[in-house]
Amino acid sequence: MLRRFRLYGFVKNQKYFEPFLYLALLDKLSFAGVGMLIGFRELCVICLEIPSGAIADVLGRRRSMIISHLSYIAAFLTFATANSIWWLFAAMFMFSIGEAFRTGTHKAMIFTWLQMENRSDEKIKIYGQTRSWSQLGSVLSIIIGATLVFTTQRYDIVFMLSIVPYAINIVNFMSYPKALDGPHATGVKPGQMLRTMVQSLRDACGNRKLRRALVEAMSFNGLHKSCKDWLGPLLGLIALQAPLFVMMTDRRRETLLVGAVYIVLYFLSSLASRHSHLVVQRAGSVRRGSRWLWCANLGVFLLLGVGILTGLGVVAIIAFVALSVVQNFWRPIIVSRVAQHADDSQTATILSIESQTKTLFTAIAAPVLGWSIGLMSENLRFLPLAILGIIITAIMLLTDRSNEPKASR
Repeated sequence: MLRRFRLYGFVKNQKYFEPFLYLALLDKLSFAGVGMLIGFRELCVICLEIPSGAIADVLGRRRSMIISHLSYIAAFLTFATANSIWWLFAAMFMFSIGEAFRTGTHKAMIFTWLQMENRSDEKIKIYGQTRSWSQLGSVLSIIIGATLVFTTQRYDIVFMLSIVPYAINIVNFMSYPKALDGPHATGVKPGQMLRTMVQSLRDACGNRKLRRALVEAMSFNGLHKSCKDWLGPLLGLIALQAPLFVMMTDRRRETLLVGAVYIVLYFLSSLASRHSHLVVQRAGSVRRGSRWLWCANLGVFLLLGVGILTGLGVVAIIAFVALSVVQNFWRPIIVSRVAQHADDSQTATILSIESQTKTLFTAIAAPVLGWSIGLMSENLRFLPLAILGIIITAIMLLTDRSNEPKASR
């Protein structure tokens, strides 16, 4: 099963358009328009995510993943052919369906399999390895995507090609054993979905440790998701300003820089995910490990601010890469921390709630960031990202009152 889990992660990240998404959208929309479109996507995910987690726990997680990937395929096709803002909104809606039915569901399948194999104490290590394969998949995705954009100078082709790996993953899901569908996958009444969702929400609010973990997940993951995709436009700006490859078209210069930086970013992120369990071992506990990463996050956003204020584009790029590396140390730790406090029959729902907190943060932050970035002068355009990161990270460090017992898992 581990091979199939790794195959899923590797293939899932074959989104050849990902580093160019904001650049493609900025060809048709303003900065504020891009922020509104991203905010719309996140609002749609909010409306669908918890119910989709309950559906996955009740009706079967494999079916949920297949629905997710069919929705992604429809979104990719629409992005490739969209010729108006309304079609872009339609594409984002279909993409949000894919996100809602995917988030939390596959992680729940991994944790169920670990429990079946009596390997639950390996949550951080196994999920970190799976996520590492996802990041390696991103490295290949960047190489293919950048080559296509550089050669054709078109963005639509990378959307179209992304359909192929997602079709492959549907076949992969069909090979998963039925036991991974979850405890409620057969013989339940329709009302079970509502009860699962309500009970999971009650547990999330009533359990202090789970509640704190969800707040931290919302802040850390939401910051990363709100900021990470602005790296593409930042690289585009630097590429146009730097006296490099001046004989090339602007799009090819952008593509070279975007491709090079993202290859390094995803390779380092893969290493971070694979070794995330070492952070907990070195720190002595999950709580201390989490705090270490919060401190690292604060340093990253301070570095980003310095890079933008001084006009040192290289420093800003390093900060963006470091942001993703820290996130990939963080993600396996927080997912395992949340799953630790969730009943197995509600795991997909609880993890969907965890993902939804991030989505809520992004739905609010994305339009505000898009609007504020559009108001700034060109040299200080991305300063709002650093300011938001510093404020949120400082708040989380100052409010850390957790008394979690020392543990290495």
